[in-house]
Amino acid sequence: MCNNLLVGKKIVEGKTNNKKVVGVVVPGIIVFGDSSVDSGNNNHISTILKSDFSPYGRDFEGGKATGRFSNGKIVTDFISEAFGIKPTIPAYLDPSYNITHFASGVSFASAGTGYDNATSDVFSVIPLWKELQYYKEYQKKLRDYLGPSKANHTISQFLYLISLGTNDFLENYFLLPQRSSQFSLQEYQNFLGRAAEGFVRELYAVGARKMSIGGLPPMGCLPLERSSRLVFGGGGECVEKYNRVAMDFNAKLMGLVEMMNKELKGIQIVFSNPYDVVYDMILHPSYYGFSNSGRACCGTGRFEMGFMCSKMNPFTCSDANKYVFWDAFHPTQKANSIIANHILHTYLSVFLP
Repeated sequence: MCNNLLVGKKIVEGKTNNKKVVGVVVPGIIVFGDSSVDSGNNNHISTILKSDFSPYGRDFEGGKATGRFSNGKIVTDFISEAFGIKPTIPAYLDPSYNITHFASGVSFASAGTGYDNATSDVFSVIPLWKELQYYKEYQKKLRDYLGPSKANHTISQFLYLISLGTNDFLENYFLLPQRSSQFSLQEYQNFLGRAAEGFVRELYAVGARKMSIGGLPPMGCLPLERSSRLVFGGGGECVEKYNRVAMDFNAKLMGLVEMMNKELKGIQIVFSNPYDVVYDMILHPSYYGFSNSGRACCGTGRFEMGFMCSKMNPFTCSDANKYVFWDAFHPTQKANSIIANHILHTYLSVFLP
């Protein structure tokens, strides 16, 4: 796996292997969120939103389709590896793992979910409140495994990564009438902000102290959204309205982080923003070693994701490393590694000794 080295404001592919961070004080990583960080929980629930089949995972170790929405690793895997913890983060609902594996990191994320409980209903996936419930269940298992004192200390030292929000807009507010008739766009962003704040407070109440809230990517530039422009006679450009919403909501999350750091004693929370690095990869793909950023690798690269991105689709590319996007919604393993390295060195460096 190539390392991605920060050069000025850009990131380029290096020639050396990813190196572990020396002197790490983070004993494990706990993950909440959506398909950007789901490592396979949706495999074990009744939903059509799954990726546990080929060609998903074809570049993962052993060529295994784990339920990650990528051809290989996702961002949280790379972050865990860089912190020297472990190369991948397992899914909590995967029966092939137990507390001995989860003690150094676990993902509760569910593809298709959001801050809004109504968003999880769209694809019948795990709502955020249920992810938190699973986490509390996990805490009990961890205390039984490590003992109460050690477990409580470990819980306070874990790094908690939170990544969701895109589905709230693209699969809920802009697509379905319930929320858009109930809230103006500004009101809905405030509604989601309050939900994010409430979630952080609940994590804090059960011992979490080191957290990262992930921002939204330039969601108007996802291949699926750009393809909608083609359908309606456009040229396949990015949907700038959606990008502006992403930037506005990111600003709200940043303000939330600043407020929480002042108000909650002992908390250390950062806002990790992927927007700029993803947008730069889309605008300047060749700089990062990509040849295509407008279409995805899987299928026609316009609209396929989930069950439409199957091994029966004859159009899937042969080399995903040339593409920013794996399917019409999610980055390739190579793009994920670049995003992770940017986040690690730009935002998560405060958690290093």
